[in-house]
Amino acid sequence: MLELEGVNSFYGKAHILNDLGFTVQGGEVVALLGRNGAGKSTTMKSIMQLVRPKTGRVRFAGRDITGLPPYKVARLGLGYVPEDRRIFTDLTIQENLEVGRQPRREDTPHWTVEALFELFPNLLERRENRGKEMSGGEQQMLTIARTLMGNPRLLLLDEPSEGIAPVIVEQMAQTILKLKAEGLTVIISEQNLHFAKIVADRAVIIEGGEKKFDGSFLELEQQPEIRDAYLSV
Repeated sequence: MLELEGVNSFYGKAHILNDLGFTVQGGEVVALLGRNGAGKSTTMKSIMQLVRPKTGRVRFAGRDITGLPPYKVARLGLGYVPEDRRIFTDLTIQENLEVGRQPRREDTPHWTVEALFELFPNLLERRENRGKEMSGGEQQMLTIARTLMGNPRLLLLDEPSEGIAPVIVEQMAQTILKLKAEGLTVIISEQNLHFAKIVADRAVIIEGGEKKFDGSFLELEQQPEIRDAYLSV
């Protein structure tokens, strides 16, 4: 479904991603793990071409998308939920969802407003509320729901558990598991190892913009030196 090969990305002269490469299979949930500043968010932005790799390739569903404008990447079926959410605060929940609407795609789950309200009952209760009247956790749910209105083939979630109440974190985990059950491919960027182990099939650890580990959580547990070196605070 997705392949990164030798990706080098920069902010100005700062070299952030160093020959980064990994693959994601259809239907997988993969967790990008690492400390703050490791390069996880830049990886997400490089996939979406919001940060264009200086060298290397990004392939999605067999197509080289390197250098495409981000809106064209989105139209191909890549959905991106940024860490800072970026909802429309003066629009209602219902209106925010309509902004994200794209046509139905073949071989992908089809999301309607009604299906999303079933997935996120908190949003149904407040469907006429404006974005600025919502809590941080509710805004996170709305951002995911709005992205799903685009009927993506692959969903990128940047720090979905960051800065929200524990009860909402639990709801978020259950939501990602439901998306996986629907057959959606998901990549999450996370610092919360416990959360990642609940929802993801596989971990890719990044440090200094380089891949340090790629494998199952069982394999990670069998290599505590890797966990301690790259994930411990």
